[in-house]
Amino acid sequence: MPIYEYRCAACGFQKEYLQKLNDAPLTLCPECGKESLGKLLSAAGFQLKGSGWYATDFKGGAAKPEAKPETKQDSGASAQGGCGGGCACAGNG
Repeated sequence: MPIYEYRCAACGFQKEYLQKLNDAPLTLCPECGKESLGKLLSAAGFQLKGSGWYATDFKGGAAKPEAKPETKQDSGASAQGGCGGGCACAGNG
């Protein structure tokens, strides 16, 4: 259940209340008895830190592709000047 912070516009009384999401907002001030109690906006009470799923999966956007090491077939083909496949360009470089 979330904690909501309320402040009275008439007398300035301020207090936090633990309420269910579907509970109606409070309006009656327990201090002065007027119908001037209103919810305040406040920051969340937690931060996502560390090397957990959030930091690695969503924080920086898309993952950076890693460079693949050159294989023996690739290195031999580039030395011959061809693509390494069985096509007409193999060795014709």
